[in-house]
Amino acid sequence: MKCFNFTASRDWFYRRSFFAAGLRSVTTDLGDGTVMHCWAPKPHRNEPEDRPALVLLHGFGANATWQYGDHLRHLTGRFNVYVPDLLFFGESHTAAPERSEAFQAQCVRRLLAEAHGVRNMSLVGISYGGFVAYSVAAQFPEMVERVVLCCAGVCLEEADMAEGMFRVPDLDEAAVILLPQTPEKLRELMRLSFVKPARGVPSCFLSGFIDVMCTEFVEEKRELIRSILKGRKLSNLPQITQPTLIIWGDQDQIFPLELGYRLKRLLGENAELVIIKNAGHAVNLEKPKEFVKHLKFFLVNSLLSPSSP
Repeated sequence: MKCFNFTASRDWFYRRSFFAAGLRSVTTDLGDGTVMHCWAPKPHRNEPEDRPALVLLHGFGANATWQYGDHLRHLTGRFNVYVPDLLFFGESHTAAPERSEAFQAQCVRRLLAEAHGVRNMSLVGISYGGFVAYSVAAQFPEMVERVVLCCAGVCLEEADMAEGMFRVPDLDEAAVILLPQTPEKLRELMRLSFVKPARGVPSCFLSGFIDVMCTEFVEEKRELIRSILKGRKLSNLPQITQPTLIIWGDQDQIFPLELGYRLKRLLGENAELVIIKNAGHAVNLEKPKEFVKHLKFFLVNSLLSPSSP
């Protein structure tokens, strides 16, 4: 119980930090059985409402508040920040059978445009959130000004699995690790995500983390993972045109760095690739200062000199 309470209290702390940063928790029914939750700016009478919108999209693992909790305070001073729960994460879900990142992107656009009145935005996507961010930028280019993709293997192909690019032999094993249901599998995910994972973590703590983070919509999340890879070919991937920052850990074992180079080659001069040394897939958590430094430089400089490359 002590371990479970630690996980739950940490979750409470991050939620409180979002409230303290001027965000509110909003749940929106989009119709057709689709409900999405989002952390959105509180209305302030005495502050300018014309600050640019910045949308932060999370990946698998811990929820959005954990993935962005240490970075939020660096961004809310200059941006109206929105942090949605993607479908089947947090409080978002749908009755629709569609599981593609394209459908996720369409729901994100509807949430932001229809429920929150967002017309233009910059996007940050971590891992799976990067797949969704890329799809938003490709489908709705008129809405998206800049894109940050962190360890997002959008350039992977189905053939990469068979050719041994990944540490797992097939999608089923990948899903078992990305959606851990036992302390042993969570430890394996930590070893793959961090260069220096925490050691000696008690099993009761890991079980508490799983109870809080990993027990809801498990089958639906497996379907999301399958959808990422099934039939995927680089030749079918649209080329986004927005200025793009690609951030990658040099020792990423989930989406190897080769996928970052691939993405840079695809996007050409519109993209900048930043490689953070001694970092794994969870580079936003393992190297938070470097991560937010590059994030701010790319996003804030665009406000100071919008026409600069």
